[in-house]
Amino acid sequence: MKFLLKFFGYLFGIGAVCFLVLAAGGAWYLSKIPEDLPDYTALKNYAPPVMTRVHAADGSLVAEYAEQRRMFLPIQGIPDLVKDAFISAEDKNFYHHPGIDITGVGRAVLVNLRNRLTGSNRRLVGASTITQQVAKNFLLTNEVSYERKIKETILALRIEDTYTKYKILELYLNEIYLGMGAYGVAGASLLYFDKSVHELDVAEAAYLAALPKAPNNYNPFRHPKAAIARRNWVIDRMVENGYVKPEDGEKAKAEPLKITPRETGPQLFASEYFSEEVRREVKDMYGKDRLYTGGLSVRSTLDPKMQAEARKSLMDGLIHFDRKQGTWRDPVDHVDLNAGEWGGLIGDIDHLTDVPEWKLAVVLDVNADRATIGVQPEKLANGHLSTDRERGHIDFSEIKWVRRVKDGTHSVKSSDDVLKVGDVVYVEKIPDPAGGKSTAWKLRQIPEVSGAIVAMDPFTGRVLAMVGGFSYNQSEFNRATQAYRQPGSSFKPFVYSAALDNGYTPSSVIMDAPISVEQAGGEVWQPQNYGGKFYGPSTLRTGIEKSRNIMTVRLAQDMGMPLVAEYARRFGIYDKMLPVLSMALGAGETTVMRMTVAYSMIANGGRKVTSTLIDRIQDRYGRTIFKHDSRECVGCNATDWHGQDEPKLIDNREQVLDPMTAYQITSMMEGVVQRGTATSVHAVGRPIAGKTGTTNDERDAWFMGFSPNLTVGVFVGYDTPRPMGRGQTGGHIAAPIFTEFMKQALADKPAMEFRVPPGIKLIPIDSHTGLRATATADSPDTILEAFKPGTAPPDNYSIIGYQDEMGQPGAVTPEADRAIMTGTGGLY
Repeated sequence: MKFLLKFFGYLFGIGAVCFLVLAAGGAWYLSKIPEDLPDYTALKNYAPPVMTRVHAADGSLVAEYAEQRRMFLPIQGIPDLVKDAFISAEDKNFYHHPGIDITGVGRAVLVNLRNRLTGSNRRLVGASTITQQVAKNFLLTNEVSYERKIKETILALRIEDTYTKYKILELYLNEIYLGMGAYGVAGASLLYFDKSVHELDVAEAAYLAALPKAPNNYNPFRHPKAAIARRNWVIDRMVENGYVKPEDGEKAKAEPLKITPRETGPQLFASEYFSEEVRREVKDMYGKDRLYTGGLSVRSTLDPKMQAEARKSLMDGLIHFDRKQGTWRDPVDHVDLNAGEWGGLIGDIDHLTDVPEWKLAVVLDVNADRATIGVQPEKLANGHLSTDRERGHIDFSEIKWVRRVKDGTHSVKSSDDVLKVGDVVYVEKIPDPAGGKSTAWKLRQIPEVSGAIVAMDPFTGRVLAMVGGFSYNQSEFNRATQAYRQPGSSFKPFVYSAALDNGYTPSSVIMDAPISVEQAGGEVWQPQNYGGKFYGPSTLRTGIEKSRNIMTVRLAQDMGMPLVAEYARRFGIYDKMLPVLSMALGAGETTVMRMTVAYSMIANGGRKVTSTLIDRIQDRYGRTIFKHDSRECVGCNATDWHGQDEPKLIDNREQVLDPMTAYQITSMMEGVVQRGTATSVHAVGRPIAGKTGTTNDERDAWFMGFSPNLTVGVFVGYDTPRPMGRGQTGGHIAAPIFTEFMKQALADKPAMEFRVPPGIKLIPIDSHTGLRATATADSPDTILEAFKPGTAPPDNYSIIGYQDEMGQPGAVTPEADRAIMTGTGGLY
């Protein structure tokens, strides 16, 4: 007995010593852990990666850019329903524990010991509170170990001692990953339900709260049953904790999982080219990191209604041109209908997602009179194809625009000359006139020709609409800003502006007759008018209205090309134009955007403007870090009125053109629409000034024009320049696109005349001779011409390019015109 007592005493002593050694070792280990802990006080400066959002001028969302789809919300901005759902799912004692939940820890220890003793390889079970998750997510790694758990516990206690519960919950709800690339409750609410957190119902809030545990396991598309089960478990916990009434909980559990994924690209219809240009600009200004993680708020200049109108006008114009060519190129694809069910065969064929008016369809049967088609089934949110199948037909009347088939039939007389069974083609539905369900479709094909349109506020340079091609989905190349093309005759107004600024008047007369110009290298250049004719003495106004090439070359030669090059630089058309005469006819290359800016300076009375797609940029804290409008507003900050003058905007922008000259050239370009090369634009029914542009062999077609408050530029051409066909000029291709757009854009605007600057005199002249009118004011040959102070229509005139018999420039009376036209006078 005595021996046993000694033995147990010996064991007890050894045990006590071991315990003390272990305790000392544990204490030493625990004392060292805090030395390696990260600085938890950094949480007060929490600035997570936040998405940048681009809005249109009316506030509608255009696009979002992010690496992590997160929107930061202060705790006051998160509704109680959402907070209650997450607390019920993750940490029901959150408001009561000091950072760790002792009961939960004990339960986790027992489960882990049982798993270890039974040899289970299950992952260690945690009992992390929301505070511990904040410590792990912000300050630690995802390593599964007891050491990390100890660090997490110490940090949680310190965080609770430093920050309020509301701050901790704010950090958690903005940082937590919730699957599908969404971080934080605000971003997840938009991504899963396309709505604000304030619009979530019980079932939706509970589903978001179900995700932190394992987002991939509860993916609504891959694991819908598990997702609903977990959501319903959260709803039960919300009822159990008193946050939701039992009857409301049962109602929420009975609801299906209604997921409406938010598009991750451009959000506004037809805005792809515009939003991509904004993205590039912001990236150039602030760098890639700030664009995707800086939480910038970008207010763009985009007018959504005008943008949609610009898209439709350009698309309709390109389609019209393509159909006039009459060539059917190739189907989009071809499938073997014997290989499976037709819907499945064409379901995964890529189509133009930004042309929703068009659908892909497969030809199921075809005869001489019509083709029977099956329309591509829609793809559901879960990635599966819809089981619905839609059939229709294309009558030959909607196919006979095809006159030839590429590399095939050159005489199309029936539907089966164009289409074959198994062909996959684009179609557009024809609405039923009676309003019923239509089964009739039009045959469509993507035009080879492309183009661009830009609409701008001429007084500020704000780009209201911009479309850079037929389809962004087809080609991301922006022909409004990236395509450098020859503007042709649309450059002429700047040659004439230089002349009007330097002593010429709209009634100055220039000889339209053959001219030879010796170029560098000894080559002789002989410019021609479009059509090859010569028209004799003509006024500057006629030269613009009829787009006379030879008159423009003579005028540029008389002024000197260095002066023309300087004006091109002032207007921003070219940075450094080569001062050779061919450039006076628009032989250099520039962009639609640059030309639209240049025409805006004429439209606004000669003030310099800079184009912008961005009105304002604010950082994540709401501070304005960029503003386009740099004009100073005197008196705008007054808090109240004490009889002082109204606020005034001080415009310090450079005056690049005399306001009187700007009006003169505007009046001359009004004549282009009224009597010249763009009479089709008269259909707008409003005062419009503009100029057509066509390059050699009709490779480029332009129309640049403006109303008193809106400037628009249109370009049409093949991406790889090639002739578009005889007669395919700016007046025939680009001007109709401009016309259709302006009809829509100005439909709800009051008609307005162009502003006449002070000092301008309007004097009746003979439109043919440029002399003071002798006929009545209502004569078709009499027009009101604009003259600057000190100038007036002459009684006789000198013709630029005319010499008398002695070789000297001569004064010419109207009676002398006959001699000039019959060759009595000399030409140089």
